Amino acid sequence: MELELEGADLKSVLNRLRRAQGQISGVIRMIEEGRDCEDVVTQLAAASRALDRAGFAIIATGMQQCLTDIEAGRNNGEDAQQMRARLEKLFLSLA
Repeated sequence: MELELEGADLKSVLNRLRRAQGQISGVIRMIEEGRDCEDVVTQLAAASRALDRAGFAIIATGMQQCLTDIEAGRNNGEDAQQMRARLEKLFLSLA
């Protein structure tokens, strides 16, 4: 299963990843400055959510592409059940 992110999907995922990158940099800076534990954890949770959302967006795009491939007969010999199992495994890796 090859994932192709284009246009709005690519821009959305990259924006989420950049946001997470900025939040992680902020967490590092906060720790180095000895900031309050609650503030650090709050910022870390925000970074984690941003990463999760990027991952879910990638999986959603992958599911859409897989369904399109199945309908068009371009599933490289992989049956729908195998593809479903692979996508479920990906989804659960983020849960």
